[in-house]
Amino acid sequence: MLAERLEVYLEALKLKALSRSGWVRAGVPQPESVAAHSWGVAWLGLNFCPPQLDRQRVLELALLHDLAECRVGDLTPYDPVTPAAKERAEAEALGRLAAPLAKGNEWRERLEEYQAAQTAEARLVQALDKLDMALQALAYARAYPHLELGEFIESARRRLEALKKFPAGREIEELMVLLSRHLEALGSEVP
Repeated sequence: MLAERLEVYLEALKLKALSRSGWVRAGVPQPESVAAHSWGVAWLGLNFCPPQLDRQRVLELALLHDLAECRVGDLTPYDPVTPAAKERAEAEALGRLAAPLAKGNEWRERLEEYQAAQTAEARLVQALDKLDMALQALAYARAYPHLELGEFIESARRRLEALKKFPAGREIEELMVLLSRHLEALGSEVP
Protein backbone atom coordinates (compact mmCIF):
# COMPACT_ATOMS: atom_id res chain seq x y z
CA MET A 1 0.00 0.00 0.00
CA LEU A 2 2.84 2.39 0.80
CA ALA A 3 4.36 1.81 -2.66
CA GLU A 4 1.00 2.72 -4.26
CA ARG A 5 0.82 5.88 -2.18
CA LEU A 6 4.34 6.83 -3.25
CA GLU A 7 3.28 6.53 -6.90
CA VAL A 8 0.24 8.76 -6.30
CA TYR A 9 2.39 11.38 -4.58
CA LEU A 10 4.80 11.31 -7.52
CA GLU A 11 1.99 11.42 -10.08
CA ALA A 12 0.47 14.49 -8.41
CA LEU A 13 3.79 16.28 -8.89
CA LYS A 14 3.06 16.26 -12.64
CA LEU A 15 0.78 19.25 -11.98
CA LYS A 16 3.91 21.33 -11.39
CA ALA A 17 4.93 20.77 -15.02
CA LEU A 18 1.47 20.69 -16.62
CA SER A 19 0.96 24.07 -18.26
CA ARG A 20 -2.51 25.60 -18.33
CA SER A 21 -3.85 24.80 -21.80
CA GLY A 22 -5.63 28.09 -22.46
CA TRP A 23 -2.48 30.12 -21.90
CA VAL A 24 -0.46 27.71 -24.08
CA ARG A 25 -3.02 28.11 -26.89
CA ALA A 26 -2.75 31.90 -26.53
CA GLY A 27 1.02 31.76 -26.94
CA VAL A 28 1.97 32.87 -23.43
CA PRO A 29 5.65 32.09 -22.94
CA GLN A 30 6.21 29.84 -19.92
CA PRO A 31 2.55 29.88 -18.81
CA GLU A 32 1.55 29.03 -15.28
CA SER A 33 1.20 25.38 -14.36
CA VAL A 34 -1.94 23.75 -12.99
CA ALA A 35 -0.15 23.54 -9.62
CA ALA A 36 0.59 27.29 -9.74
CA HIS A 37 -3.08 27.97 -10.48
CA SER A 38 -4.20 25.77 -7.56
CA TRP A 39 -1.75 27.63 -5.33
CA GLY A 40 -3.26 30.92 -6.54
CA VAL A 41 -6.77 29.75 -5.66
CA ALA A 42 -5.56 28.57 -2.23
CA TRP A 43 -3.76 31.88 -1.68
CA LEU A 44 -6.96 33.78 -2.44
CA GLY A 45 -8.87 31.43 -0.12
CA LEU A 46 -6.43 32.10 2.67
CA ASN A 47 -6.97 35.82 2.21
CA PHE A 48 -10.70 35.99 1.49
CA CYS A 49 -12.29 33.15 3.46
CA PRO A 50 -14.90 34.80 5.69
CA PRO A 51 -14.85 33.83 9.37
CA GLN A 52 -18.16 31.95 9.14
CA LEU A 53 -16.69 29.45 6.64
CA ASP A 54 -14.28 26.59 7.31
CA ARG A 55 -10.89 27.86 6.09
CA GLN A 56 -9.30 24.40 6.16
CA ARG A 57 -12.08 23.07 3.93
CA VAL A 58 -11.62 26.02 1.55
CA LEU A 59 -7.89 25.29 1.30
CA GLU A 60 -8.52 21.57 0.75
CA LEU A 61 -11.00 22.31 -2.02
CA ALA A 62 -8.61 24.80 -3.63
CA LEU A 63 -5.75 22.32 -3.63
CA LEU A 64 -7.86 19.38 -4.82
CA HIS A 65 -10.10 21.05 -7.42
CA ASP A 66 -7.71 20.34 -10.33
CA LEU A 67 -5.79 17.34 -8.94
CA ALA A 68 -7.35 14.92 -11.45
CA GLU A 69 -5.72 16.91 -14.26
CA CYS A 70 -2.48 15.03 -13.59
CA ARG A 71 -4.31 12.14 -15.30
CA VAL A 72 -6.84 13.75 -17.65
CA GLY A 73 -4.91 16.90 -18.57
CA ASP A 74 -6.09 20.51 -18.48
CA LEU A 75 -9.20 20.27 -20.63
CA THR A 76 -10.66 23.50 -21.99
CA PRO A 77 -13.85 24.38 -23.88
CA TYR A 78 -11.76 24.07 -27.07
CA ASP A 79 -11.22 20.35 -26.45
CA PRO A 80 -13.75 17.94 -27.97
CA VAL A 81 -15.10 16.97 -24.53
CA THR A 82 -18.45 17.99 -23.09
CA PRO A 83 -18.50 19.56 -19.62
CA ALA A 84 -20.36 16.48 -18.32
CA ALA A 85 -17.77 14.11 -19.82
CA LYS A 86 -14.97 16.22 -18.35
CA GLU A 87 -16.59 16.09 -14.91
CA ARG A 88 -17.00 12.31 -15.14
CA ALA A 89 -13.41 11.80 -16.31
CA GLU A 90 -12.07 13.96 -13.50
CA ALA A 91 -14.20 12.18 -10.88
CA GLU A 92 -13.03 8.80 -12.15
CA ALA A 93 -9.38 9.90 -12.25
CA LEU A 94 -9.55 11.33 -8.75
CA GLY A 95 -11.23 8.15 -7.54
CA ARG A 96 -8.35 6.05 -8.87
CA LEU A 97 -5.75 8.50 -7.55
CA ALA A 98 -7.30 8.67 -4.11
CA ALA A 99 -7.99 4.94 -3.69
CA PRO A 100 -4.66 4.05 -2.02
CA LEU A 101 -4.56 7.19 0.14
CA ALA A 102 -5.59 7.17 3.78
CA LYS A 103 -7.88 10.17 3.14
CA GLY A 104 -8.90 9.04 -0.33
CA ASN A 105 -12.62 8.86 0.40
CA GLU A 106 -12.52 12.32 1.92
CA TRP A 107 -10.76 13.76 -1.16
CA ARG A 108 -13.32 12.17 -3.51
CA GLU A 109 -16.10 13.67 -1.42
CA ARG A 110 -14.40 17.08 -1.62
CA LEU A 111 -14.28 16.91 -5.42
CA GLU A 112 -17.98 15.99 -5.56
CA GLU A 113 -18.72 18.84 -3.15
CA TYR A 114 -16.76 21.25 -5.37
CA GLN A 115 -18.28 20.11 -8.66
CA ALA A 116 -21.83 20.25 -7.31
CA ALA A 117 -21.23 23.51 -5.39
CA GLN A 118 -22.82 21.76 -2.40
CA THR A 119 -21.43 24.04 0.31
CA ALA A 120 -20.63 27.69 0.81
CA GLU A 121 -16.96 26.70 0.88
CA ALA A 122 -17.25 25.02 -2.53
CA ARG A 123 -19.04 28.02 -3.99
CA LEU A 124 -16.35 30.33 -2.59
CA VAL A 125 -13.58 28.22 -4.16
CA GLN A 126 -15.43 28.22 -7.50
CA ALA A 127 -15.58 32.01 -7.30
CA LEU A 128 -11.90 32.25 -6.33
CA ASP A 129 -11.04 29.96 -9.27
CA LYS A 130 -12.61 32.61 -11.51
CA LEU A 131 -10.90 35.45 -9.66
CA ASP A 132 -7.50 33.75 -10.02
CA MET A 133 -8.07 33.43 -13.78
CA ALA A 134 -8.99 37.12 -14.00
CA LEU A 135 -5.89 38.15 -12.05
CA GLN A 136 -3.72 35.93 -14.27
CA ALA A 137 -5.30 37.41 -17.40
CA LEU A 138 -4.39 40.89 -16.20
CA ALA A 139 -0.84 39.81 -15.34
CA TYR A 140 -0.29 38.24 -18.77
CA ALA A 141 -1.90 41.15 -20.62
CA ARG A 142 0.51 43.51 -18.86
CA ALA A 143 3.54 41.28 -19.39
CA TYR A 144 2.80 40.38 -23.02
CA PRO A 145 0.93 43.28 -24.63
CA HIS A 146 1.76 41.91 -28.09
CA LEU A 147 -0.30 38.76 -27.50
CA GLU A 148 -3.94 38.68 -28.51
CA LEU A 149 -5.53 38.01 -25.13
CA GLY A 150 -8.84 39.72 -25.89
CA GLU A 151 -10.87 36.53 -25.37
CA PHE A 152 -9.26 36.04 -21.95
CA ILE A 153 -9.83 39.68 -20.98
CA GLU A 154 -13.50 39.33 -21.97
CA SER A 155 -13.79 36.00 -20.17
CA ALA A 156 -12.23 37.54 -17.07
CA ARG A 157 -14.74 40.41 -17.17
CA ARG A 158 -17.63 37.92 -17.51
CA ARG A 159 -16.25 35.86 -14.64
CA LEU A 160 -16.03 38.95 -12.44
CA GLU A 161 -19.65 39.72 -13.28
CA ALA A 162 -20.58 36.19 -12.16
CA LEU A 163 -18.69 36.77 -8.92
CA LYS A 164 -21.02 39.64 -8.05
CA LYS A 165 -23.66 37.01 -7.30
CA PHE A 166 -21.44 35.60 -4.56
CA PRO A 167 -21.76 37.39 -1.22
CA ALA A 168 -18.20 38.57 -0.81
CA GLY A 169 -16.58 40.75 1.76
CA ARG A 170 -15.90 44.42 1.11
CA GLU A 171 -12.23 43.90 0.24
CA ILE A 172 -12.89 41.26 -2.42
CA GLU A 173 -15.68 43.39 -3.90
CA GLU A 174 -13.34 46.40 -4.06
CA LEU A 175 -10.63 44.21 -5.62
CA MET A 176 -13.11 42.98 -8.23
CA VAL A 177 -14.07 46.57 -9.10
CA LEU A 178 -10.42 47.60 -9.43
CA LEU A 179 -9.58 44.49 -11.46
CA SER A 180 -12.59 45.10 -13.72
CA ARG A 181 -11.39 48.64 -14.41
CA HIS A 182 -7.94 47.39 -15.35
CA LEU A 183 -9.39 44.68 -17.59
CA GLU A 184 -11.80 47.18 -19.16
CA ALA A 185 -8.87 49.47 -19.98
CA LEU A 186 -6.92 46.59 -21.47
CA GLY A 187 -9.96 45.37 -23.39
CA SER A 188 -10.30 48.71 -25.12
CA GLU A 189 -6.65 48.39 -26.17
CA VAL A 190 -7.10 44.86 -27.55
CA PRO A 191 -8.05 44.75 -31.24
